[in-house]
Amino acid sequence: MDAQTPDLDLAANPSQAPEPSGAARFAPPALRPILTFLHRWVGLFIAGFLFVSGVTGAVISWDHELDDVLNPHLMFARSSQAGAKDGPALPALDLARQIEARDPRVQVTYLPLAPEPGGTLAFGVGPRRDPATGKLFDPHYNQVFIDPATGAEQGRREWGAVWPITGETFVSFLYVLHYSLHIPEMWGTDRWGIWLLGGVAILWTLDCFVGFYLTLPPRQKSAPKAARQKGGRGFWARWKPAWMIKTSASAYRINFDIHRAFGLWLWGVLFTVAFTAFSLNLYGEVFYPLMSKVSKVTPSPFDLRKPADIHSPIIAARTYDQVLASARIEAAKRGWRAPAGGAFYSPEYGIYGVAFHAPGGDHGAAGVGPPYLYYDGKTGALLGASQPWKGTAADIFVQAQFPLHSGRILGLPGRILISLTGLVVAALSVTGVVIWLRKRKARVARRRPRPLPSGASSRPGS
Repeated sequence: MDAQTPDLDLAANPSQAPEPSGAARFAPPALRPILTFLHRWVGLFIAGFLFVSGVTGAVISWDHELDDVLNPHLMFARSSQAGAKDGPALPALDLARQIEARDPRVQVTYLPLAPEPGGTLAFGVGPRRDPATGKLFDPHYNQVFIDPATGAEQGRREWGAVWPITGETFVSFLYVLHYSLHIPEMWGTDRWGIWLLGGVAILWTLDCFVGFYLTLPPRQKSAPKAARQKGGRGFWARWKPAWMIKTSASAYRINFDIHRAFGLWLWGVLFTVAFTAFSLNLYGEVFYPLMSKVSKVTPSPFDLRKPADIHSPIIAARTYDQVLASARIEAAKRGWRAPAGGAFYSPEYGIYGVAFHAPGGDHGAAGVGPPYLYYDGKTGALLGASQPWKGTAADIFVQAQFPLHSGRILGLPGRILISLTGLVVAALSVTGVVIWLRKRKARVARRRPRPLPSGASSRPGS
């Protein structure tokens, strides 16, 4: 919005506006009305999406902590809660086989290898293909929580379930809503919501620059230099009001000041969140191809393969046992000292991944994640490796996207900042819609025919 935007009461009745003086006499550049129009309409289009993403982002910054509070029956092992000393954990591979034996409709897609002290092992599971229908089974759960000391199953849940929303699914519901809006699978893909919010993020990223430009005071290039020095104000003096909130003004002016000042105070953080939202949601479709054209990015095994149809998963010929044995040997060759902390299998790509970290270290340094080794699910061939903060400058930039978006790159202070920024994004969405509605009301008022003076005739030629 313009730094010198007049009060809308005057906009509705321009005849009451005082004669402009000083800097206000100079007409803004032709670009400003165009950008103002774009800012208002683009802002209106993305406001609802940003409100949802802002509020959910503020909450899911604390997803693990909230899960512990809401679901202690799933997160903490009963054997530890009973006061017993943590005994040796049962082999995770045996526990995985038991899960698949109990329900042949599912396969283990995430294998935690070592629990945190007092915690359960949270296995990820995915549906197998139903040979009778050619579609995936729908087991209505994708996580299984196992007491590592006894092997007892403590519960199941569908992470990211749309309905019903319970204490078990609340945090994950918000998490999926944050980046995909829970838009369901259609035409063989479940990425429609991800693509939609990726497009919104692109508009938001561009609109960050438009909004910033509109806070700048119009240039005084129409006035002679001597006149500007005598009666005009300097650039910083004219820009200063854009950073402030006039609390003694009308409700609309306070709303406008909040929208403009909050956007300026947190502009760098807002731009970072917008850009990383685009890069994360549209990584394979837009971000990685663009990065590859301007810099040297080391492709991951996932970048080199096209995903299979959601109902035609790639069946692995290698087992977790075989992949883990190969991965431990390879990690030792590379000098990695951390133990294998977890493994996953992606049926969509036919790729195994093995992470190396101590118990509880799956987020890695600054949220970038632990080192991984990747293997082909059919042949067992080593496909590649990734290490945090290693590689080309472009590789490190790519790795930094999630830590920047989540704030984890700065640890606890960063998460607090991102959580507060989510609330600011929601507030900017609301105040922006209020500004749009008030502007529209003023434009409608200007278009209404004015009442004629008493005694005057509306007939032409009278």
